[in-house]
Order: sequence, then C-alpha cells, then structure tokens
Amino acid sequence: MRRGARDHPLNILDKLRNRRISKKRAPAERHYAVIKRVFHATHVLVTTVQRVNVKMIFTAFGFNLYQLWTIRGQGAV
Repeated sequence: MRRGARDHPLNILDKLRNRRISKKRAPAERHYAVIKRVFHATHVLVTTVQRVNVKMIFTAFGFNLYQLWTIRGQGAV
C-alpha cells in the first residue's frame, strides 16, 4: 500500500490501488485482529516451542468457538 506524506497527498490512482489491496487484505487480517484483541495473544510468555504450540492451538480453538458464536448470533447457522 502506498501512503501520502505531508504536502504530498495520494493521487487518485494510488487511492484506487490501496482500495483494491485493502479489499483482499481485510478479511484475512480480521482474524489476527480478533486473536490479538480478544485473546490477548500478542506476546507469548512461555519459553519452549512445544508450549507455544499448545498455547496457539488453544487460542485457535477459542477463536473458532468465538466465530461460531458470532455466526450463530447473526442467524446464519
């Protein structure tokens, strides 16, 4: 994505390019945002790779339950 700077705003082509990129990017980045915000999984405070793996598996399982709860609340399931 391109960014504007002070006294150098983006032109219309760059704005359209950023919009195309963000439409593809946003659905995938939402998952990371929820895991970071809801499950506080930004920094892992365990020391071994195996423990990090277990922590991330439980975080992913919790995220899937959270998604199911969200979809049910919308009446889709």
